[in-house]
Amino acid sequence: MVIAQHGGDTFSREIRYDFSSNLNPLGMPRRVKEALQSAVSEWERYPDPFCRTLREKLSKKEQLPMEQIVCGNGAADLIYRIVAAIRPKRALVCAPAFSEYETALREFGCAVERHLLREETGFALTAEILSSLHKPIELVFLCNPNNPVGNVIQPEVLHAISQRCHQEGIFLICDECFLDFVEEGVQFSGRQWFGEQMILLKAFTKSYAMAGLRLGYGLFGSKSIAEQVANTGQYWSVSAPAQLAGTVALEESEYLQKTVPLVSKERLYLTSELTKLGCTVYHSDCNFLLFHHPMPLEELLLSEQILIRNCGNYHGLSEGFFRIAVRTHKENTALLAPMRRVIYG
Repeated sequence: MVIAQHGGDTFSREIRYDFSSNLNPLGMPRRVKEALQSAVSEWERYPDPFCRTLREKLSKKEQLPMEQIVCGNGAADLIYRIVAAIRPKRALVCAPAFSEYETALREFGCAVERHLLREETGFALTAEILSSLHKPIELVFLCNPNNPVGNVIQPEVLHAISQRCHQEGIFLICDECFLDFVEEGVQFSGRQWFGEQMILLKAFTKSYAMAGLRLGYGLFGSKSIAEQVANTGQYWSVSAPAQLAGTVALEESEYLQKTVPLVSKERLYLTSELTKLGCTVYHSDCNFLLFHHPMPLEELLLSEQILIRNCGNYHGLSEGFFRIAVRTHKENTALLAPMRRVIYG
């Protein structure tokens, strides 16, 4: 069976519930939808290639000069543009982690080393990684929270990593696309140790459930690196609808405030119910769960028109590992009922 490279492949089959992609369970904010519908006539023009209105709002939100903010066609777009701009010869990634880091690095001829996260520690990133942070490593990608596990990097570990990267002149790229789903997420952000060598990645895609629009942004410690990345890739990388959606979404503070308690409550519920079904569930701090079960659950649940993420193609994992998004209670119960049927017969 061919395993999809990423979640969200609802196009090749009829799907009632998609648990393979980790989007905000509240759906796209109503005001964003209304703004998009009312602005259709404006899309005959080219979009602003510099995303000026959006970056100005992001500058106020992030308390960072516009010159240090770059927007992209999703965070994945920025991953490739960062690698293209910096052109490292050797880089470090964790395993398991989001596959696009390694794919982008190899596409630009970079040698890749993997730091394996151990199952016995819940796939947590520990200070063990410090022994790998030295020349000839020029760049390291970290996923915080980790995808597909969902656990955050503890602040003391991230602080030590940032210090080592600064000492060794290693670029540290922290992917924080799921940090908005974490309780008190700001205390786990790399922003506390922001410096010339650091880049933070964020995504409207996940936080505001606008995956089809594709919108992400990067916060750069270095203005010169931000400029290089901004000048890399296609000229009109962010569409006009995406820029408008992002600008309106930034005004939806209550939306995110509602999201975190919902996700926390439902994550605990799913963890408890999956454990009862004989699954080994790994600790998560955000809006998805990694678990293990010996049955081919992805195939079995497809017969129920439910899509989950088979994680057998992640480096550091194997067959039997699956990831599910934390959705609304109604959707979560709609997942659990057929899971009981396919497991118990």
